[in-house]
Amino acid sequence: MNKGESVYKFITYQVEVAYEKYAPYSFKVIREKVKDLGLEYSARQYITQIVIFSVGAFAISYLYFYNIFVSIIYALIAMGIIPYLAYLRYKRIYSEFIFEQIQVYTTNTIMEYATTESFVKALEGVYASGVLEEPLLSDVRYMIDLAYKNGDVTESIDYMNSKYDYYITRNMHQLFLQITREGAREAGQALENMLLDIDMLVENVYRDRMDRQVFHRSFVQYGLMLYLMIMLVQYLLGIDTYLKLLEQNVVVLLLHGVVLFNSLFLLSGEKYYNENVGGE
Repeated sequence: MNKGESVYKFITYQVEVAYEKYAPYSFKVIREKVKDLGLEYSARQYITQIVIFSVGAFAISYLYFYNIFVSIIYALIAMGIIPYLAYLRYKRIYSEFIFEQIQVYTTNTIMEYATTESFVKALEGVYASGVLEEPLLSDVRYMIDLAYKNGDVTESIDYMNSKYDYYITRNMHQLFLQITREGAREAGQALENMLLDIDMLVENVYRDRMDRQVFHRSFVQYGLMLYLMIMLVQYLLGIDTYLKLLEQNVVVLLLHGVVLFNSLFLLSGEKYYNENVGGE
């Protein structure tokens, strides 16, 4: 029906249509930002991932059950997990980007305040400086509009705190709120101390991020080794004895349970690595 159109283009187009129709709005926003950052996987990388997952799942499941039909099912399930892993990766990249933007926002607001001695003017300086990107850029603009509309910064601060619930934003806003309402004798020193706190927090977050990357590699290797323990079992029992055990439904169910447990173990580790980035 589509003469002259390659199979690859047809499949990618159908995937894009399904994505636009069914993907959640939040996921679309995150994916667009990852794409803007130049960190989205290319089609070649996705295809490579599909091949590795499907071939790996087929080989491992065949070692367990010696059944091609069962191995094909596991290969299809493994390919179905790839969108979920991509979603986790997008969330991690997006959360890291947001945290970096929060760092820029807090640091530059404090530095601008040292010159303007006004929280709203400091926000205007940060907004006009070009150091922020979307979505924080629009949020800071909204904060400024709220402050001028209400003649007070309370609602602006509440808005930012609710949208970006980070330790450094809440502390900085609390200090500015105190200065605005009550005044402060040594506001300059307090703000300098806060800059030091931000630097220390950022250093700890980046150190935690590097530690997580090292742990993640070791975790994946350990999880894959758990799958391959079946080779040791077959070596100890002998392949003929193992094949006879596969004739028992109870043994097959237990093996499916082992594969399921190992898979959930790996997925839970991936979820933890990608979601809890330590930014808070």
